Amino acid sequence: MAVDDLEFRAFFAAQYRRLYALGLLLTGDAGEAEELAQDALVRTFRRWALAGRPKDPPTYARKVLVNRHRSLLRRAVVEARQLVRLRGEAAPGADHGEDAMVVWAALRRLPPRQRTVVVLRYFEDLSEPEVARLLRLPLGTVKSLGRRGLARLRSRLAPSFHPTGGGKGGT
Repeated sequence: MAVDDLEFRAFFAAQYRRLYALGLLLTGDAGEAEELAQDALVRTFRRWALAGRPKDPPTYARKVLVNRHRSLLRRAVVEARQLVRLRGEAAPGADHGEDAMVVWAALRRLPPRQRTVVVLRYFEDLSEPEVARLLRLPLGTVKSLGRRGLARLRSRLAPSFHPTGGGKGGT
């Protein structure tokens, strides 16, 4: 193992919690904070491996995390604007019955990144690597966003969605 690898491992161990806490404060969401911290450390490692150790690695990693968060916020604003434009149009699947309307309503309540991944994976039928490449996200992030998005959909749809019950919701 190279000295740089050992040095980066020590840096990772010392900084992960601090970066996670910063991400949590910025987002208010543990999952997003974890993704931001991991992404910041991955990008710091790439910098470390390609150009050598940054002058001040903790500051560099924090800057990466904050810039990544800002980038995601900008993306969310763009997605929100697109949703506003779509609201005037019929929802996808609106002509396919009550079940499709229930699914569409639950899908719209997902956070923008989860909704985007779920739609690209299951509506557009793209593979996880294709979604990662398209959204410029790490494959692991796409997988976790998809998993979390599906879990939220299941929990929201479970009480009312009965695929064999003719689309009738029940309580």
